[in-house]
Amino acid sequence: MLAGFAREAAAQQASSTPDRVYAVSGNPAATDYAIGIGWLGRTLGLRDDWGITLGGVWLADTDLVAAGGLQPGGWTSNSALFVGLGIDAEKLVDWRGAAFGFTFLQLNGANTNGQAGVLTGYNGIESPVPRERTELSEAWYRQEILKDVLKVRVGRSVPLLDFNNVLRPLRLDDTAQNIPSLSGGLYSTLFINGSILGALPGAYNSGNGVTVNFTPTKDFYLNVGSYDGNLARGIQTGVSPPLFNGYYFNIAEIGTNWLLGEGRHPGQFGIGLWRQTGTLTAGTATQDGAGGFYLMGSQRVAFGVNPEVPNSSISVFYQFGANDSQTMLVTQYYGAGITGFGLIGNRARDSMGLGFGLSRLNPALFERPSELMLQAYYQAHLYAAIFLQPTVTYIPTPGATATAPGALTTTLRLTVLF
Repeated sequence: MLAGFAREAAAQQASSTPDRVYAVSGNPAATDYAIGIGWLGRTLGLRDDWGITLGGVWLADTDLVAAGGLQPGGWTSNSALFVGLGIDAEKLVDWRGAAFGFTFLQLNGANTNGQAGVLTGYNGIESPVPRERTELSEAWYRQEILKDVLKVRVGRSVPLLDFNNVLRPLRLDDTAQNIPSLSGGLYSTLFINGSILGALPGAYNSGNGVTVNFTPTKDFYLNVGSYDGNLARGIQTGVSPPLFNGYYFNIAEIGTNWLLGEGRHPGQFGIGLWRQTGTLTAGTATQDGAGGFYLMGSQRVAFGVNPEVPNSSISVFYQFGANDSQTMLVTQYYGAGITGFGLIGNRARDSMGLGFGLSRLNPALFERPSELMLQAYYQAHLYAAIFLQPTVTYIPTPGATATAPGALTTTLRLTVLF
């Protein structure tokens, strides 16, 4: 059976040695609590049995608007460094079921998406202003109430790891069939469903609040969370102190997983509801709160595709979301993609994929009815836990203006886990 939706156990962090790292997310810092592979801590002399891990990930890329957009020929560079400290208090001081996590972020970004005229973001590494950030992205305490069943996390965290995380890896008892991150795509709505963009706290704008994880069986989970909701009114919560002033973001998600057919192909599905409180404004529109729902899922459809790589596979994923907001960028979102792992030669750690996202734009704010994103990539493993990923994106209808021509962009992304 599947090993459930364990939050601290992504496939790419399944081993303490970097030679076990396989395909990673386009932003691995946004898909799992375990930042990096713990190499930094081991190098500094930290032992695994102490319960202290220190690691991180560095993302760096160069982007070019090859044609169209608002600034054809424009190019930018971005860098995001995440360093995470994890403390298993049960191992360290015999505090049963307790753990602490801290993540430091240094972001040096540019107006990458703006040059292409893209509202939802073809490159998810970019943050809203300020694009130069030094912040404490996470500082939380987690307590396990019932072993492997009920956990509560309090503090500053990244809720998109628990909610709407279509990229979460799948782990099986047969580790040879484990599925790494479901996609290496870079576009923003792959990480945050477009219908929640600007409300759900993320990697750069953390959520201050509480999260409850309930997993009564290996095949079912229920997550519930409540956070400072000032992001929805434009406050950059990642670089601001917590504000509890009537603006709250509340969310709940249930999900399940399965093994399908004779090939026992793993799949998963989740559906969530959310509610944002407080008076929201945008342009001439004013609204007392907003809410919506989303669903997402994935399914492995083939295994052992490449004779040279026994665990090569192909998986698909899908996303949908809608809201009743009059002030958010997107009212409905549709997304899907396909990912191949180890399909070429004997390159078991390479992956490739296609993805698309269609965002129905808020007619009260934008003249264009929708923004479509099409993206293709090849993620090549270079050495140890280092990956290089060329990516091509086509946006036929950039949403920034009604007259912006379709944009063709290229991105070269370097991912280093340590």
